[in-house]
Amino acid sequence: MIEIFTDGACSGNPGPGGWAGLIRVPGCEDFHVSGGDSHTTNNRMEMKAAINSIKFVIEREKLCIDSEVILYSDSKYVIDGITSWILNWRKNGWRTSSGKPVENKDLWEELHSVCCKLKVRWVWVKGHSNHSENEIVNAAAQKIASSGGK
Repeated sequence: MIEIFTDGACSGNPGPGGWAGLIRVPGCEDFHVSGGDSHTTNNRMEMKAAINSIKFVIEREKLCIDSEVILYSDSKYVIDGITSWILNWRKNGWRTSSGKPVENKDLWEELHSVCCKLKVRWVWVKGHSNHSENEIVNAAAQKIASSGGK
């Protein structure tokens, strides 16, 4: 089983942001991925963390052969979006139930695309609640956000 822990952060919303992922593979040292953007939102950074962490696993095919992938996130936006809302958004031409265009459509499409390559189970964790892996990725994302998204 592969475990992925992700978080995103933004200094201002919008503002400079950072994202981070910790990938735990049995029998290996933990892998860390991260990045940022100089002008973004917290939700986009949360999504980038999930997308890029899943891509990391996919790009290393030997990691994911017949492996269950569990992704932990403190973002209800990401988890509810990918497990529930996206079905109706796609059916409704990327419109919300109120008829407005879906925000972050580009990233929702990318997240959906990478998720189709693996079976991902999504688990919500409460942020800032002493969940050790969430604290690690939170600190990494915050550091990137506070350094201007670099």
